[in-house]
Amino acid sequence: MRAASIGAWSTFVLTVTASDAFAGSGNARSTAIPFFLAVVAVTLAITAWAARRSQSLLEFYSAGSGIKGWQNGFAIAGDALSAGAFLGLTALVYAGGFDGLVYAIGYTVGFPLVVFVLAERLRAMGKYTFSDVICTRMKSRYLRVFAGIASLTIVLFYLIAQMVGAGQLIRLLFGLDYIYAEMIVGGLMISYVIVGGMVATTWVQFTKAILLLLAGTTLAFLVLRQFSFSFDSLLAAAISAKPNINMLGPTALARHPLSALSLALALMFGTAGLPHVLMRFFTVPDVRAARSSVVWAVSLISYFYGLAFVLGFGAVAIVSVNPSFLSETGQLLGGANMAAVHLAAALGGEVFLGIVSAVAFATILAVVAGLTLAGASAVSHDLYAKAYLGGQEPLPSQEVRVSRIATLMIGCIAVLLGIAFEKQNVAYMVSLAFGIAASSTFPLLILSIFWRGFTPAGAVVGGTAGLLVSLVLTILGPSIWVQTLGFSESVVPFEPPTIVAMPLAFVLCFTVSLLQNYYLRIRALGFRRLSTE
Repeated sequence: MRAASIGAWSTFVLTVTASDAFAGSGNARSTAIPFFLAVVAVTLAITAWAARRSQSLLEFYSAGSGIKGWQNGFAIAGDALSAGAFLGLTALVYAGGFDGLVYAIGYTVGFPLVVFVLAERLRAMGKYTFSDVICTRMKSRYLRVFAGIASLTIVLFYLIAQMVGAGQLIRLLFGLDYIYAEMIVGGLMISYVIVGGMVATTWVQFTKAILLLLAGTTLAFLVLRQFSFSFDSLLAAAISAKPNINMLGPTALARHPLSALSLALALMFGTAGLPHVLMRFFTVPDVRAARSSVVWAVSLISYFYGLAFVLGFGAVAIVSVNPSFLSETGQLLGGANMAAVHLAAALGGEVFLGIVSAVAFATILAVVAGLTLAGASAVSHDLYAKAYLGGQEPLPSQEVRVSRIATLMIGCIAVLLGIAFEKQNVAYMVSLAFGIAASSTFPLLILSIFWRGFTPAGAVVGGTAGLLVSLVLTILGPSIWVQTLGFSESVVPFEPPTIVAMPLAFVLCFTVSLLQNYYLRIRALGFRRLSTE
């Protein structure tokens, strides 16, 4: 424990040293540094405290199932209110007006499905991970392997958005090279998970959710005060700031109807398939607490996404007409995801900029810690303990050690992916992760809970097809094939690929399960005839 605590605090010392260097270079915003260091110090203090409570396997994966419902609700809200919610949604509204709000609505409507359909059943069936739920009735090593790989894939796509947001934020405020910014974020998130496990991740999420809600509320209040608390005046100013964009009307559906429908499916059903959200239901003591936690989470999430309307249009009306926040070409300084940060600077000066930036940084660190833990548990619990070792149960200390090694590897991969996807909008990258979840883990979760005829073969074939098709079509889509890999035209014109991959997964799950059940009945009938003869 002492070595782990020293590792966490050494990361803090490294951050302090780096921040001093940034300040001395003249590129840093000196008022933001104390807030950043305060946030990092608080979260690392929570991690050091949690290390004393993360000795057993149950505590490391699910905080000993001792988190209260309302506390877990704040933690779930912390998972959902990521860089894509705060930075990405504001940036999408800034760039496209009403079309950006579609994401906020989509993220919100996905949670009632979790509330009314999944929360109680997950807590009653599961142990640590998504695969524990689907393997409760279907015992299959191949299914465990698929579940672990699918969870890891979704986690990595979701991590991209958080790493991009963190890198751009640090680069804007400290003048630090983007690559070094990514490395600092990676080091911090590895410390959170390796040292504190789910206990640290839960309480960091809890603290961060409160800070983010307070910061978002204050920023929205300042925006409305600029326009005498009149929505009409705010919208009129946004329209006049960008007359070439239809700020108050949906245009994406008319331009790309297939992409719009596919996005709606991804956002609505993808929430129920996110591994780091599903893990939250195993941290509470009983089914009633699971139900309570999701009600709290939905209330908090819906409130914050309502603030996105004000923040997005406020950024259009205030930031887009202020040359000090724009480059010579009219682009936002620091990248397209920095609209909310510039809005804070415009309304509250350097001090409020530091506060909002520190909260945004805490938001990203908390989410990447939760994602990293979900990915590490997929490797250690699903792939190593359940699939690789088969029926041999490893010692809890061995499984925790494998999880910590996996955390280190995932952190390094996340840094590399964050560097590769530097130019992407973070909310848009989150939607791609939702699309993969809706096409792979969601069909298996629903069918394993509600259909007794669902078989391991159907789960493996349907889930694998949904995962592979969604992954391949995502790579061939505009975001990766054109904007990241540099090709002139995408092979697939729409994304996310949910409209193709999710129905395919369901159809194959049904078909293969029916064929397997039919085969088993015929074989059983043949055995009966032989026995009577």
